[in-house]
Amino acid sequence: MDIADFFEAIDTAVIGKGVKLHPFMLANFFKINLENKGFPDLEGTDIALIGVKEDRKGNNGCSIAPDYVRQYLYQLFRGPHPAKIADLGNINAGDKVTDTYFAVKTVVAHLLEKNITPVIIGGSQDITYANYQAYELLGQIINIVSVDASFDIGTKKGEALNNKNFLSAILTNKPNYLFNYTNIGYQTFFVDQDVIELMDKLYFDVYRLGYVRKNMEEVEPIVRNADLMSFDISAIRQSDAPANAHASPMGLYGEEACQIVRYAGLSDKLSSIGFYELNPAFDNAEQTAHLLAQMIWYFIDGYYHRKNDFPDKNIKDSDAFIKYVVSIREFQNHINFYKSKKSDRWWMEVPCPPGLQQKYDRQFLVPCSYKDYQEACQNEIPEKWWQVYQKFV
Repeated sequence: MDIADFFEAIDTAVIGKGVKLHPFMLANFFKINLENKGFPDLEGTDIALIGVKEDRKGNNGCSIAPDYVRQYLYQLFRGPHPAKIADLGNINAGDKVTDTYFAVKTVVAHLLEKNITPVIIGGSQDITYANYQAYELLGQIINIVSVDASFDIGTKKGEALNNKNFLSAILTNKPNYLFNYTNIGYQTFFVDQDVIELMDKLYFDVYRLGYVRKNMEEVEPIVRNADLMSFDISAIRQSDAPANAHASPMGLYGEEACQIVRYAGLSDKLSSIGFYELNPAFDNAEQTAHLLAQMIWYFIDGYYHRKNDFPDKNIKDSDAFIKYVVSIREFQNHINFYKSKKSDRWWMEVPCPPGLQQKYDRQFLVPCSYKDYQEACQNEIPEKWWQVYQKFV
């Protein structure tokens, strides 16, 4: 199947927005699916932008967001990196929403097989489900990180899939390829307490907005553990990102959103990311589209600063890491920590039963921070370690 058949070419007017482009702006370095040039050759491509014009499952109007974001993204200057990036154009809404999901999962799976990182510009956040299905298609067990003010698990049983319950669809999908779900930036007054308890029972990781803002450096290892990131633009405060009917006075600042997305770019493990729920109808002076363009720029910048030091199962024989063994009083297991000599980043090893090691070969080495190592040295089991251990036992 030729994935080009799923895409609509980009109007050339979107690129320049009526201005003369500087030769070092991104528009002059991307391989773009233009009407007069055709679908780009993906050979040698690192990152592929995908617009998805789908909003029938919530937030009517956000389907036109991709081109608004492009207008600002193309006017940003290239950073100190090669920018081997293709813009594949827009996936139009199919006759049915499921047709759109099929197109997204097929395209994403194709790109993942080619080791190309998809960057999805939505559209509504239920497209995350189609992104997840691409990994299912490849038989890969994954971790999802969602930057969101709520958990999008829904409130009614049997409700059709939409942008506020897509996580339920992922959790109940059989066979299931989700190992861990993490929420960054939830706001307690938007979340039912029973759902918070459910997240705890499922050994998922959820972090309140206040914790995130006070501990931004601790967010890096959280993001580093993700294969897929889903970013709801309404997680950013209304003053910085007004383009959503449910925008809130509380939320992340634009700078914090850019920092989180750069962490995602830096992660060797993360292989796809999506940005959703930007509705141009509410976007004063196109402020949110401009911010999202800058967030994508930061993701690209992080991507080209990757250290390629994510450990594998042969880490015990590697000279690229320093191993620290911590014994915890009244605990039968010691904890092995590994520090990369290249990046100074930390991981910890969680004992995995022999019969599950092949299935979870990408999960038992958990990204962590120096703070987690310090906690272990004080006879405290790090929360991240405990959450993963419970899933194995």
